[in-house]
Amino acid sequence: MKQQLNIWSMLSLLLVTIILIPNLLIGFQLFTEPNENWQHIKEFLMRDYIGNTVTIILFTAIGTTIIGTSLAWLVTMYLFPFRNFLKWTLILPLAVPPYIAAYTYHGIVNYTGTIQSTLRNSFDVQVNQSYFNIMTIQGAIFIFSMCLYPYVYTITKSFLQNQSASVIENATLLGASPFGVFFRVALPISRGAIVGSVTLVILEVLNDYGVVSYFGIQTFSTAIFRTWYGMKDLDSALRLAGTLMVIVITVLVLEKIIRGRKRFSYSTTKVRPIQPKKLIGIKAWLAFAYCFGIFSIAFIVPLLQLLKWAMMTYEKVFNRGFITLAFNSIFVALVGTVFIVLISLIISNYTRLHQGTMTKVISRITTLGYSIPGAAIAIGVISLFLALDSYIFNILAKFNLEPGLVLRTSLVMLVSAYIIRFLAIGYNSIESGFEKVGSNFSEASRMLGSSSVQTFFMIDIPMLRGAIFSGFILVFVDILKELPLTLFLQPFNFSTLATQAFKYANDERVQEASIASLMIILISGLCIFVFHKVLEREYS
Repeated sequence: MKQQLNIWSMLSLLLVTIILIPNLLIGFQLFTEPNENWQHIKEFLMRDYIGNTVTIILFTAIGTTIIGTSLAWLVTMYLFPFRNFLKWTLILPLAVPPYIAAYTYHGIVNYTGTIQSTLRNSFDVQVNQSYFNIMTIQGAIFIFSMCLYPYVYTITKSFLQNQSASVIENATLLGASPFGVFFRVALPISRGAIVGSVTLVILEVLNDYGVVSYFGIQTFSTAIFRTWYGMKDLDSALRLAGTLMVIVITVLVLEKIIRGRKRFSYSTTKVRPIQPKKLIGIKAWLAFAYCFGIFSIAFIVPLLQLLKWAMMTYEKVFNRGFITLAFNSIFVALVGTVFIVLISLIISNYTRLHQGTMTKVISRITTLGYSIPGAAIAIGVISLFLALDSYIFNILAKFNLEPGLVLRTSLVMLVSAYIIRFLAIGYNSIESGFEKVGSNFSEASRMLGSSSVQTFFMIDIPMLRGAIFSGFILVFVDILKELPLTLFLQPFNFSTLATQAFKYANDERVQEASIASLMIILISGLCIFVFHKVLEREYS
């Protein structure tokens, strides 16, 4: 048995080591001697990078908290018109990448956009342009809040739905108003869920490159990109990535402090789920108007604008080149997702079979990548593959061979970065699946003489189909939408829907970017629909 288990141990340790190396390279760079570029960045630019980054994440956290928790409370506690429809459609803004929403809304509100054109042509109204300038920090906060509030909404709603109805009823019997129940009961008991979901929002904002680059805002992600591509200075880019990682670690530590040690659990085994209260009259329609208004701003408005642009440009854009872009996007997403699912299965099986400090460390390292912004991971991966290429070149040169650029210009580098960045998503899904099925069937199989490998393929895999499928969908959607990693690491003459849409927008050809953007949104939206409407019903 020990010999069989060593297979999982060796594979898990090898995979985790490969995942950890790029992050270690970034950390080591902070302790080396800086160059002149870094001194300039530190003296003249660092204040703007830190100030803009902190401002955006702080106010986005506030915005998504307000929107997400209020929507979760309304949908959980009350019945109002079209509630069942809005209950799952409020998640759909996750299908809209923030960079797509950014250039779409800029196209709507600028001088030639729908709003100002309508005001001028239909009502002969001239407006102050400063009122419609969305390409600011405030505009970026608005975009992030609209696109990322579903993280807070879904997690908080799930938590509230599992609470006992007696908690709310007791507060009401004691004379608390609906607002009092929300602020004095619901928010305190949901603190852990809210803080955890807002942390995910902050990590997504730190990972963003498309919005801040398009809006011309100086943040760490744009600085890393400019330092590497503009100055060709890998050392300073690594230092910026390391500084960004310090900010991420600070955010995670603050999350632990804010959560504290408070835990809320049931005081009785007789737990009744919350039964929504029916709203009538104006209150019901106000609740609907608020939920539908957020959904419209976050999803319907940008979708309709993209559809309008698509009808104007599809003859020009929809050609063989576009089909190649779609194929490239789906291909790299599928390859990355397959590798992530396989690695997640190996590591999850190892951590299940072995209990101890080592498995806890491996589990934490596996989920580390999702906490690190894509720009930082890209720089770490670039530095690693440059070293590997040099090593391979030196070996082959001894045999009078000239291999050129072996790895750094291939899809291997891009897929490796995807694995590091999104492994946590696949791992968490499959680990949850292992916890759900338990170990009784596996132990019975082992007692009947099957090896751990045979048990894994014959017993565990069939029982984990739901978890594997859910992890596959979530990882596929994230890779499909990913921009920073793909922009940094894509090979020459290789583009995806995400990078092409961003390039069109940067060239002020936002209308041509609509087809690629719609493809991303429709595929992502379909996957989200399958995950939340079919998969959860079947495997819950």
